[in-house]
Amino acid sequence: MVRRVNKKVIWVMPALVGIAMLSVLIVSAVASALTPLPTPDPKPGSFGLEATKPKEPPKEGATITTPGNGASFTTSPITINGICPNGLLVQIYNNGVMVGSVMCERGSFSLQISLFAGVNELSAIVYDELDQAGPVSNLVTVNYSDTRFTAFGALITLTSSYGRRSAPAGSELNWPLQLSGGTGPYAFSIDWGDGSAAELKSQPVAGLVTIAHTYKRAGIYQVNIRVTDVNGVSAFLQVIAVASGKVDAASTSAEEESPTSITKVLWIPAAIALAALPPAFWLGRRSQIVSIRNKMLKERDNYNKK
Repeated sequence: MVRRVNKKVIWVMPALVGIAMLSVLIVSAVASALTPLPTPDPKPGSFGLEATKPKEPPKEGATITTPGNGASFTTSPITINGICPNGLLVQIYNNGVMVGSVMCERGSFSLQISLFAGVNELSAIVYDELDQAGPVSNLVTVNYSDTRFTAFGALITLTSSYGRRSAPAGSELNWPLQLSGGTGPYAFSIDWGDGSAAELKSQPVAGLVTIAHTYKRAGIYQVNIRVTDVNGVSAFLQVIAVASGKVDAASTSAEEESPTSITKVLWIPAAIALAALPPAFWLGRRSQIVSIRNKMLKERDNYNKK
């Protein structure tokens, strides 16, 4: 006697098989989404990263276009303009001392520098991201005379050994300066270039002065520093600060691992899994019917043999 097949079994079992297959697909998608993606190599020219490949130093230097050679000035600071290879740091030297720096943008540079009393021999040197120097620019000689420092004593000078310094965003960046001349106490006004309020700092005597700042976001910032002595005589220094992108990279990694980001990654495999559900259900049902049919035929043959 052939047994009657329960239709509920024919439909329930394939449904379970289909659900199982869908679960496998979703679990695979989750595992794939949670697998860390390989970190892309740093882009050439990134700051705050160690170089893995050597490169030649810049072959093209900067050219000072203004002021002209032999110019005379009675006020300081003055503006220096010139042309340069785009994307490089331009450092200005006065009588061999670094007196200011700026990034070359669109093939030109412009910055303010303070002058020394008397003759000033100005030159510019470009540096790449590895601090490799390029050729020295043309030499421009100018003269500076001001009756104020004759009356009050020595002219104030503010210099630094660094035209560019860097620190990770979120960490303190320290910058040593050398203050000479003038009469104390001295008042500093520092614009760090990130939109924060100008920092005010006092210094009782000349000598080594260290300023510090913490940048919240990675980037390249123009820092303007002015110092004024008790007699109102001032000096100016313009330099470049670099906040490297470690903090931003960490926040990006955290964002990639957040539930929102994982949801964005999962919607594609989830859609594929849902699309595969009807075929999986049909295959499961088909497999179950064939299995039951074979079992019924086997039982029928056994019954006929009896």
